[in-house]
Amino acid sequence: MNRRNLLCGAALAVSVVMSGWPALAAEPLKVGLILPMTGPFASTGRQIEAAAKLYIAEHGSEVAGREIELIVKDDAGVADATKRLAQELIVKEKVEAIAGFGLTPLALAAAPLATRAKVPEIVMAAATSSITEQSPYVVRTSYTTPQVTSKIAEWAAKEGIKSVVTVVSDYGPGIDAETTFAKTFGATGGQVVESLRVPLANPDFSPFLQKVADAKPDAIFVFVPSGVGAPFMKQYVERGLDTTGVQLLADGGITDDDILNSMGDPALAAITGFHYSAAHDSPENKAFVEAFKAANDGMRPNFMAVGGYDGMHLLYAALEKTGGKSDGESLIEAMKGLAWESPRGPMQIDPETRDIVQNVYMRKVERGADGELWNVEIETFPAVKDPVKAGL
Repeated sequence: MNRRNLLCGAALAVSVVMSGWPALAAEPLKVGLILPMTGPFASTGRQIEAAAKLYIAEHGSEVAGREIELIVKDDAGVADATKRLAQELIVKEKVEAIAGFGLTPLALAAAPLATRAKVPEIVMAAATSSITEQSPYVVRTSYTTPQVTSKIAEWAAKEGIKSVVTVVSDYGPGIDAETTFAKTFGATGGQVVESLRVPLANPDFSPFLQKVADAKPDAIFVFVPSGVGAPFMKQYVERGLDTTGVQLLADGGITDDDILNSMGDPALAAITGFHYSAAHDSPENKAFVEAFKAANDGMRPNFMAVGGYDGMHLLYAALEKTGGKSDGESLIEAMKGLAWESPRGPMQIDPETRDIVQNVYMRKVERGADGELWNVEIETFPAVKDPVKAGL
């Protein structure tokens, strides 16, 4: 009994002493943000980085007892660099999530590494439908090209458009757009009279626009990457297509909010479909736009920014759900089915596909009372899934 009492007393003494010690802090959760910060797609990286940092500034750098440490790497839009940086971040920096990915080839380059290391890959920009199928650890907070394009085609048919020429950049999302538009529009009885693919690098639209003029369709449907919209619109107006009655329909990247004001009056010719506009009329978006501009010398957020902002929200919400547990399987399972009110509107991560379910808006460019150009929403298609994965 004396020995037992002695042991109990010693244990109690240790317990009392240790109760006065501070709890050991959990390890920081490192997030590798891989973006094109230089090169032709630098605006994508600039927008996503700014949005991710804004989210952390607004919501604090700690979630579920874990300090969030953002490590930004520049891949310059080159897939080989993306792969190398993802490897370094996972192996040397011990990151527990990788994010960003400004273009489809970049997201695809990292997917096998995400699978091998069981590290979540949060795609904040790239839009080819098949990306989430490349790894069970890929989840998306941007959009899919078919998700938007299918609704543009439905809207065109509803507006009485019967014939269309498609003009798309010749890479994954452009081919997605061409295929989806032709399938959806054709199902309504519409006709795609010609499908034109433009080289992704250094595109000259003149010969393609001449073919459009010769074909005399009711409308032209266009998909080009963000940043290429300005030269396309300029050449479209210079050739007088805006006065011939050929309606210009496009994915919203052509009137990217980041460059819309610099496009001038030619942008007024476009009717676009997209998942985000800086002019979206909601309290959440007004607060987001105001805070983003204040933190970035007046820069207007675009769809890349909202993809980055929501990507950080997804990570925070998943980490809260796991109570700070950050292994890949736990985080991905926690992300499935999450829903929230984004600056873009209501959104959810499809639990079956890990892809995004969100509203798609038809918009027209208008000059506001402030003298600036804005993508003004004129119609809403609610809760749209990726039609490819939905088998539509």
